[in-house]
Amino acid sequence: MDAAQQETTARARELQRSWYGEPLGALFRRLIDDLGLNQARLAAVLGLSAPMLSQLMSGQRAKIGNPAVVQRVQALQQLAGQVADGSVSAAEAADRMEEIKKTSGGSMLSTTSQSTSSSGAPTVRRVVREIQSLLRSVAAAGDIIEAADSLAPTQPELAEFLRVYGAGRTAEAVAHYEAHQG
Repeated sequence: MDAAQQETTARARELQRSWYGEPLGALFRRLIDDLGLNQARLAAVLGLSAPMLSQLMSGQRAKIGNPAVVQRVQALQQLAGQVADGSVSAAEAADRMEEIKKTSGGSMLSTTSQSTSSSGAPTVRRVVREIQSLLRSVAAAGDIIEAADSLAPTQPELAEFLRVYGAGRTAEAVAHYEAHQG
């Protein structure tokens, strides 16, 4: 990717952040992870082509043009929060996604978080995913590992944090988070 393409992609991601609260790549990756989907299935539920979803995720395209798709994204965000806090089972989520696929409507994503447990507290998995998303939005996994390697001799705990949250799997990060709560 040349400098002009990188600049265009960065601009698209900033627009996505202002319109949708975060870059769509991070939002869609979280939905894929939380709902156990792949990109093709997410595209089908949203009513997008797989290439369009890929362009939105990569920042080649900034805006979701269809208001019904925006509403489906919002509905999936709510569903992912319910799955994460255990109030909706995987089987119920699959049925609900079929219902979402058939909906049409609104044009705005809600920025209110549906990622809380019934007590109102964010789930551990959601907190971990937010930390991962933030780290991964500032650097690629390889760069994070390189930074961790350089910190390891003098700051081993910080190096471990960077490796686990910046380049590790969500399950490893959840275990790390739970082990380090006071």
